[in-house]
Amino acid sequence: MALPSMRKARGCWRFIRALHAGPEATPAPQRDGVKRVFSGIQPTGVPHLGNYLGAIESWVRLQSEHGSVLYSIVDLHSITVPQDPAVLRQSIWDMTAALLACGINPEKSVLFQQSQVSEHTQLSWILTCMVRLPRLQHLHQWKAKTAKQKHDGTMGLLTYPVLQAADVLLYKSTHVPVGEDQIQHMELIQDLARGFNKKYGEFFPVPKSILTSMKKVKSLRDPSAKMSKSDPDKLATVRITDSPEEIVQKFRKAVTDFTSEVTYDPASRGGVSNLVAIHSAVTGLPVEEVVRQSAGIDTARYKLVVADAVIEKFAPIRSEIAKLKMDKGHLQKVLQAGSAKAKELAYPVCQEVRELVGFQ
Repeated sequence: MALPSMRKARGCWRFIRALHAGPEATPAPQRDGVKRVFSGIQPTGVPHLGNYLGAIESWVRLQSEHGSVLYSIVDLHSITVPQDPAVLRQSIWDMTAALLACGINPEKSVLFQQSQVSEHTQLSWILTCMVRLPRLQHLHQWKAKTAKQKHDGTMGLLTYPVLQAADVLLYKSTHVPVGEDQIQHMELIQDLARGFNKKYGEFFPVPKSILTSMKKVKSLRDPSAKMSKSDPDKLATVRITDSPEEIVQKFRKAVTDFTSEVTYDPASRGGVSNLVAIHSAVTGLPVEEVVRQSAGIDTARYKLVVADAVIEKFAPIRSEIAKLKMDKGHLQKVLQAGSAKAKELAYPVCQEVRELVGFQ
């Protein structure tokens, strides 16, 4: 009498297992020799001038230069420090709007939310089991951040470079745009790719760095430090959504020195040189030309010249962000479509990794 019920139950469980298993594994859709670019950005507040010049602007260019490009809003990385859930949720939408307004085109690249592709964390755990603790403890950013937190850093903060490696390797990425402060993390990614290949056979490409042409944008209030979203001094950081009045105020208060002439000498004149570098980057003019055009202008007036150039650069972006934030449905569709595309690429790679490791 119980047999029909048992058959139904077995059939139900088969259906549930199939549902959770996902699509049947197929070979990774990347062909040998195909270049694939991957990069990510945390959804922690509005992007600032340094984010734009150091990363986002080059992302826009790269999506037209390479056939396969993925950009991820890396929300898993953002919780290495405490986050308010409501604020984080809104920050994901805000970052999506900002990237689209800056020129990231979902028709040319895959824009997606990291946490929506579970294969990132699966590969991260496998790679974590391959890296030694001292290697992570000796990374510069771990030392710097734990010093700020009085040696109270979390395990997430310690191991997030391994998650970064999983982000890159999961898509068999060949190229990663990085800034100067990410060189050590890039070396870890390369070493993990080599280590995996040595143990399980050639599988992951060893990705190469694409160094951004723009050096780190410095804080307007402390030229020895890079511009940061978390800087407690609100005048130190220019956000791409700042009003023209806010931008003028921040540049007017920028720290320079007692020499009025505009020159470019980062070693001895960090503040003025930072302004020149920003001016050069937002106008597209060589540093030498910026200095030549600024001859006869004192630094007080020059600050306003740079502010005007930044305002002009960000005006259309600021306007587009405001429009996009009004259409949350569109932002949601962009992320859902991008995450689905990323999943299609990630799933077969992760299945192959599971088989190589011995999980299936």
